Amino acid sequence: MAEPGKASKAEAVKENSRQLRGTIADELTTDEAKFSGDNASLLKFHGSYQQDDRDRRGKGGKEYMFMLRTKVPGGKLTAEQVLAELDLCERYGNGTLRITDRQGFQIHGILKGDLQETIRGVHETKLTTLGACGDVNRNVMCCPAPYVDSPVRAEMQAMAAALSDHFAPSTTAYYEIWLRNGEDREKVHEQQPAEDPIYGKAYLPRKFKMAITLPEDNCVDVYANDFGLIAVVEAGSIAGYNVLVGGGMGMTPAKKQTFPAIGRRMAYVPAEDVIAVAEAVVKVQRDFGRRDDRSQARLKYLIADWGLERFKAKVEEYLGRSLAEPRPVDVTGVDDHLGWHEQGDGKLFLGLNVDNGRIKDEGDFRLKSALRAILGKYGMDCRNTALQGLILCDIEPGERGAIEQTLREHGVALAEEISLTRRYAMACPAFPTCGLAITESERVMPDVLAGIEAELARHGLGGERFCIHMTGCPNGCARPYTPDIGLVGKSRGKYTIYLGGNAEGTRLAFVYADQVPQEEIVPRLAPVFAGFKSERTDGESFGDFCHRRGEGGLAEFSVEE
Repeated sequence: MAEPGKASKAEAVKENSRQLRGTIADELTTDEAKFSGDNASLLKFHGSYQQDDRDRRGKGGKEYMFMLRTKVPGGKLTAEQVLAELDLCERYGNGTLRITDRQGFQIHGILKGDLQETIRGVHETKLTTLGACGDVNRNVMCCPAPYVDSPVRAEMQAMAAALSDHFAPSTTAYYEIWLRNGEDREKVHEQQPAEDPIYGKAYLPRKFKMAITLPEDNCVDVYANDFGLIAVVEAGSIAGYNVLVGGGMGMTPAKKQTFPAIGRRMAYVPAEDVIAVAEAVVKVQRDFGRRDDRSQARLKYLIADWGLERFKAKVEEYLGRSLAEPRPVDVTGVDDHLGWHEQGDGKLFLGLNVDNGRIKDEGDFRLKSALRAILGKYGMDCRNTALQGLILCDIEPGERGAIEQTLREHGVALAEEISLTRRYAMACPAFPTCGLAITESERVMPDVLAGIEAELARHGLGGERFCIHMTGCPNGCARPYTPDIGLVGKSRGKYTIYLGGNAEGTRLAFVYADQVPQEEIVPRLAPVFAGFKSERTDGESFGDFCHRRGEGGLAEFSVEE
């Protein structure tokens, strides 16, 4: 890694922002449809991205709009919170609500004049958008399955909530700008510390992500996070966690020194010490992460430069004590939590597939209306999953038939009616809302999946689980570098195909083919499916097969037999 140089402009913007205030409040009072560049950057810390309608570019100028992201630690929600988000997406957004692949919510298409009321609406539900984006710790992920027959999952959820609270930015700017009427802004500002006690004056060099998982159920892709926790269970409860550091999916094709990475096992930490260790890790990244080059600023690059041993030693220095070696506990499985399950207390939960997380009413498919009817009648708690699904909790067995009928009446398929391939698939939004998108993702994923499903059925593989993630650019928001098949936008209408990862998210895939037109994705995969069918070992998954054969070993399948 090159020696760090002068701090980037983004660092000056953060440092001079008066703890994330900038002049956002002043710009809210203007008739401009957008914020200035510096304020648009600071807006991310408040949970919003300034965007424009990519479909409308070149048709009379940019049409600006905003995406607003809500943090939902562990994906845990009340019925009232879900219903309120549905109201907000209809009142101020484009009418759809999106479950993110980090268990939060996103509302797209908000106009600048409605942004403050939308944030206030989220706040009134006792959720927040503060820190959902920006160079701070983002939403803390955790297995959402609401089993209650042991304390383990409740302990994990409590840890997710504690980490989320601890690493929330301390600034009062969020409340001054969005929630107060303005008359006491400066007074409140004067009462807070000179800088954030964890993040300092310039916050982190880049975004930071945390996740908590069970070994047998890595539904949150713990290895893809900057800081990951794998629960070590003893005598029916969590004794501690194996700590992973340095995961991250983003890369920049034009910069060869960038790369996706999976986390590395650093230490075992007793449960009571997790927050202190997490703070030490965050502070080391704060003080030593690159601030001159944002493409090299994630924690994974610091660890790649230093090596894990040096990084761990620095964390121990900040912590003030040594750390134990990791326990022999690692990820072994994954579950999407869809379908009907017994909670363990006589009640049921139901996991619903939500294609690409998009809750909407479109034609005969009316998931949004179905959720309004069910949540309005039964009022059950809900959980967002990391595969962008939704879990309905605490269902009485006698209510099962009526709930299924409501879903069917609204064109919503149940888990057993959906292929495993579709259940484990996800795509980022890409066009028309994401400013970073190179090509399509969410809008073309249904067609790509249909083609893959048909090809798998042709080879007698329709009942197999194939985990497929798609993104419209290499930034990796839908975690495309670890599943069985990753499809990453490389140029307009063309994708890089990655193979050899797995559904458990424990290894990186390799590049199988580059610059593949969308219409050629299935033909390029078909011979590999055929080879998998004929040459797999007993119980071998597609990703494991590709990993075993390697890039060179798959070359013989370039022409189908």
